[in-house]
This record gives sequence, C-alpha cells and structure tokens, in this order.
Amino acid sequence: MTTRTRTMAAAIAVAAAVTGTALLGVSGAASAAAGASHGTLTISNGTKYVLINGRKVNFGVPVRDLAWSPDGAKAAFVDGSGNLDIANPDGSGRVVVAKNPGNQNWSHPTWQVTAKDTRYNIPAKDNLVFAARAGGVSRLKYISAKAVHGTPKTLSLNAEPGPGGALPQTGNVWPNAAGHYGTSVYANVDNGAVYIRDDYLRQQGGKLTQGSQPALSPNEEEVVFVRSVAGHDHVLVEDFTHGNHVKDLTPHATTDYTEPAWSPDGKTLAVRTPSGTVTLPADGTGHPVKVTSTVGLAAYRP
Repeated sequence: MTTRTRTMAAAIAVAAAVTGTALLGVSGAASAAAGASHGTLTISNGTKYVLINGRKVNFGVPVRDLAWSPDGAKAAFVDGSGNLDIANPDGSGRVVVAKNPGNQNWSHPTWQVTAKDTRYNIPAKDNLVFAARAGGVSRLKYISAKAVHGTPKTLSLNAEPGPGGALPQTGNVWPNAAGHYGTSVYANVDNGAVYIRDDYLRQQGGKLTQGSQPALSPNEEEVVFVRSVAGHDHVLVEDFTHGNHVKDLTPHATTDYTEPAWSPDGKTLAVRTPSGTVTLPADGTGHPVKVTSTVGLAAYRP
C-alpha cells in the first residue's frame, strides 16, 4: 500500500469511527452533490475589486488570493499591505486577522473548519492556513479566523509511519483544506510534489504525487493539481478511491491551465488561463469553456 493510500485510508477510518458511516464513494458523492449548491464564481486579482457572479464588488483595499469560508459568510484574503484579512461578502466589516510583520510574503489562505467532537475530545477548529515566505524560505502557518492582529504559528507537518521518511518543513506553499475533518493538501516548491495532511486525530500526512497548486475536493476523495505536460500546464485529478488513478482533465491543452478551484458540489472546476477564467466538468467529460476574460484566482462562494 502506498503512502498516499495509507493516508487516505486512515482518514476514512477516522471519519467512519466518528460518524458511524464511511465517507461517500464517487457514486455516493454524485448523488449528494445533486442536492448541493453549485456556488458563486468569484475572482480576485490584486485590485480592490472582486468579481462576484460577474459583478465587480469594491472591497476598499487590494484583494489577493481570496478564499471563502465553508458557509460563504466570510472572505479571507491578503490585502495590499500583505496582511491577512477577513471581510463580509460585500467587502464591509474588514478585520485584520494577522498583521504582516514586514519582509514577508503571505499567500493563499484557506479555511480549516471542523466541528467539535466530544467522543474524541477534539475541539472545534476555525482556522486560516496560509503560506508565509521570509528570507527566501516558505513555511505553512495557521491562525484562528477569529483573531484580531494575532500572531500566526507554524503548522506541524508530521509524516505517517512508514518508509516515506520525514516531510519537508520548508518550501511548502499553496495550502488548500476541504471537507469536515480538517484534511488539507499543499505543494512543495523544492521537490515539485503534492502532499496531503490529516488533521483530525493524527496531524500527519504524506506525499501524493508530482505537481503544484493542489485543491482538495469537497468530499476529500480527489485532488486536482497542475503539472507541465508537453510544454503547457495541464490540470489533472487523482482519485483516492479507485487505486489513486490520475487523469488529465485538459489533455488537448494549447494554453496554460493553472490554479484550479472546486465548486461546492464537486462537479465543476474553475481554472485560470492567460486570457481569462474557464470552467470544466470535474469528471473530465467536457472541454474547458471560457466564462470571463478577467484573469485572476478563481474561487467559489458556497
């Protein structure tokens, strides 16, 4: 059994123990998704205007790397001063969660939200995880989303038992969390690999595949990522439930497809291109369709 298979099997076992049921399979996820929200597409590009469902919303400060809370009530982003902020969907009520101390580059915040589990005495989480680059070195940091001018801490990255060895503590970027159990994925710029981290009981993980810019599916059963193929950046998906099968979702790419984002129902991906934003079916059954000429980081508000 590979490291990635063991990691996901452990996560599924924990989920089953806590809830009394197994996580949904692919067919089950599709059924559940039928009643779920597709979400509202948003794009942030470093200006003070965020494109939300085709309309520009003024957030009052430059907005970079915007990510929505799982309930869609708050947006997290890096502002023009490099601070980590949250705000309401219309840009009002902005709070500086953590003030950048200077000489650091913060990027790509993601929400890690889990419910309290009294059975295992696990407190609820409402955290923001992001990448912080200082002195030429990137590390993953986290902080409570309820903090005001708080101080982020370094995220622990422990390897699961086995032959994989210790996980790299530096060079880690592009964190992305999803689901109900605190699971996240991230990339490492030094070795070009994508990693998964289980943060329910174990706080440990392992390597998944070679690639960058990963995003975990809402049901935690697939990860999309970017990999260079024949001179262009392609978007690929790895399925944890069917032998870690990897599929190229953009096999005929004539441009670069980057920065994929999942819709809340797990059916659609929004992807950046040099000429704008496209969407495509997450199961690979369709071709990319351009939805806007706005270039930036796509996200879905639930």
